[in-house]
Amino acid sequence: MHGEMPLIATLAAAFGLALALGLLAVKLRLPALVGYLLAGVIIGPHTPGFVGDVHLAQQLAEVGVMLLMFGVGLHFSLADLLAVRRVALPGAVVQMGAATAMGAGLALWWGWGMAAALVFGLALSVASTVVLLRALESRELLHSGNGRIAVGWLVVEDLAMVLALVMLPVLAQREGGGWQAVAGSMLTTLLAVAGFVAVMLLAGRRLLPWLLWQVNRTGSRELFTLSTVAAAIGLAVGAASLFGVSVALGAFFAGLVLRESAFSERAAHESLPLRDAFAVLFFVAVGMLFDPSVLWEQPLQVLGTVGIILIGKSVAAAVLVLLLRYPLNTALTVAVSLAQIGEFSFILMGLALSLGLVPPAASSLVVAGAIVSIALNPLLFGLVEPLRRWALKRSGLARQWEQRDDPLAVLPDTTSSAHLSDQVVLVGHGDLGQAVLAALGDRPVVVIDRDRSVVEALRSQGRAAVLGDAVEAMTLIQAHIARAAWMVVGISDVRGVPPMLDLARQLNPHLRCAVLAHTAEEEGWLREAGVSHVLRSQSALAQALAGVVQRPDEKPGA
Repeated sequence: MHGEMPLIATLAAAFGLALALGLLAVKLRLPALVGYLLAGVIIGPHTPGFVGDVHLAQQLAEVGVMLLMFGVGLHFSLADLLAVRRVALPGAVVQMGAATAMGAGLALWWGWGMAAALVFGLALSVASTVVLLRALESRELLHSGNGRIAVGWLVVEDLAMVLALVMLPVLAQREGGGWQAVAGSMLTTLLAVAGFVAVMLLAGRRLLPWLLWQVNRTGSRELFTLSTVAAAIGLAVGAASLFGVSVALGAFFAGLVLRESAFSERAAHESLPLRDAFAVLFFVAVGMLFDPSVLWEQPLQVLGTVGIILIGKSVAAAVLVLLLRYPLNTALTVAVSLAQIGEFSFILMGLALSLGLVPPAASSLVVAGAIVSIALNPLLFGLVEPLRRWALKRSGLARQWEQRDDPLAVLPDTTSSAHLSDQVVLVGHGDLGQAVLAALGDRPVVVIDRDRSVVEALRSQGRAAVLGDAVEAMTLIQAHIARAAWMVVGISDVRGVPPMLDLARQLNPHLRCAVLAHTAEEEGWLREAGVSHVLRSQSALAQALAGVVQRPDEKPGA
């Protein structure tokens, strides 16, 4: 019967086995996704018994990648990416180069050609954003400073992989002598990618929020959910068809521009069940590609592949983060975030196989490395804090790394004493933060921002500013939050406010807080979190600050 309904049979087997093995994995204190991967292996073509339709499973996995990358865009703004660009951009580029060199060197040692070696190394150099998001969300690290750096790093890798996919035809046609035609095709593709990004950032930022507003006016929950899914999948497929970019990148930018809408939280909530279901199918589809015989037929190659993913790539990333003067905990978080490979690796290998650039063994090794690294990645995240404590206890060098010797991370000794008591701590100096700062006038203010250039500019103007993330105790301490009168949050993404406020009030129980809420839902949970003053518009916040944030010599209000 399953031969007549391959889609239904594959879905039933995938979900049923994923549920059973996922539950078993959790009972054994293993990540549930280990069970999902094993479910794929069992129904794959390389094991006896029922065999699911691999082609259909891969298409369903593509839908999962679209929805999950759409969720990435909904939770990660362009401003966040720009805020971490000083570490994410150089770090991702250098780390990808180092990992590619390690993978290519190993493949050349096996006797592969240069083109195959480069493609193999590149496939090992890029980590899975899907896997990282699940790990960060499960540990509530997605909106932390380290989480933003890790996600920004992987977004840069994804963008770099788009260029790598454009370069593959160059390698395939190198011996044909068609360099001029290839260069022209490459230039056309790069212009198409740039055009897509421009259209999404300029036109999409207005069209998508307007569309959701029109659907919301109908009052239909089903239509709103449908519009969210249609936006994610439709724009992803349209981007691939019209501009030639990957569906993953198209879905990511769809979520990115939709994030600017007041309905971004609702869109994320409505699409969550579908994202979770198709994420399971993604991992099952990965498992179906795995041929277990590679483990005993090519054990040394498998060990080498896994070693580069888990050790070589992670060590390179950690060293780079430390060289960029970030603390040890950031280096460890980024290192384990990159200790896996995923969807872009499979896309790259699939295209390389179709072009005849790599042998079939390359695909099997990449899938084996992906399964092992994805299965172990959540466990590695659990080792970050114990490893950090162990290193700090036994190594003076580790303690130096953790101290964050960046001069912008501390207030200079020449800071006026007026900024160290009864001051206002302003979190963020974007458009909203600048309006807040203007409204405060000559009131002593200490600004916290994650962008190095912003802090440098503020200090050149004679203002007190600290480089860092307000969800980290060290940053709040450097801003003298313990003696502050107010904390005013001047950032657009307020999801990180509750943990930020909890930490701040541990240091200053009498601290008052003012935040701008974009929706009634945000206003509700901000008040539940203990925010004393929640306002609903930027102009209202700026105008109200003169009365809300009082002078040091005035009696505090309620």
